[in-house]
Amino acid sequence: MPYAKTDDGINLFYEEVGSGQTLIFVHEFAGDHRSWEYQMRYFARYFRCVSFSARGYLPSDVPEDPKHYSQERAVKDIVAIMDHLGVEKAHICGLSMGGFASLHMGISYSHRVHSLVIAGCGYGAEPAKKDNFQAEVEAAANLFLDVGNVEGGKKYTMGPTRVQYQNKDPRGFAEFVQQMTEHPAIGSANTLRGVQKMRPSLWELVDGMKTITVPTLIITGDEDDPCLEPALLMKRMIPSAGLIVFSKAGHTNNIEDPDIFNRHLTEFYFTVLAGRWTLRDSRSLATGILGFKK
Repeated sequence: MPYAKTDDGINLFYEEVGSGQTLIFVHEFAGDHRSWEYQMRYFARYFRCVSFSARGYLPSDVPEDPKHYSQERAVKDIVAIMDHLGVEKAHICGLSMGGFASLHMGISYSHRVHSLVIAGCGYGAEPAKKDNFQAEVEAAANLFLDVGNVEGGKKYTMGPTRVQYQNKDPRGFAEFVQQMTEHPAIGSANTLRGVQKMRPSLWELVDGMKTITVPTLIITGDEDDPCLEPALLMKRMIPSAGLIVFSKAGHTNNIEDPDIFNRHLTEFYFTVLAGRWTLRDSRSLATGILGFKK
């Protein structure tokens, strides 16, 4: 199995296919490297595609010490994959937890980035909801440790932003749940406590967002309520951002609506490669319908 080693000694499992510019997929909390199979098969026609399992997710190492998990570390792990593969710059595409990491790549490692896709990003990111979010995350971590990965995974995947996927594609959803139940309970708990619970609010990152000028695409589902306002925030603050909202859609964008997801990414990447994805025209920032000043 191919592994990349991080600077703190953790082995990260990855898969790669295709050739050309590198496109790295970063999975959500409930996923792993397998979550991107629809995208790996399709985009390998145009890119060198890489998917990896984060620390805490097999076949990557599963550190038992919570100190090995953080938002900063999740971002550095993307860089570790790039360094291992000899990639100077890459397109980064992340969902949910991976979307947060993608955003942080744009803020802290913009010199290593061709473009960003930030999908399903924002749960718990609103300042007024921080305390409740952290309490939910702690409860979820305890759940995995108390009942184990199988029952914990089944319960976690039945949230209000997942039922859309279950209703659209019961067979795909069943596979999603099965893969979630295979994640080690200690890895899930440590990821929740170290990465999810302690990450900064998006509202604390506004100054960093304003510095992002690489092409950026934000994606959210219209029934993924916790991510709607954060998506609007990122659209308004990132000068190079475009926003797409999937209708009648929940949280798991890339596998709930894979055809729509791939189609929008294809248009985005081809526009980027053509050099046509530009910063927002400053004239569009004027207030009022016609932009007249009194």
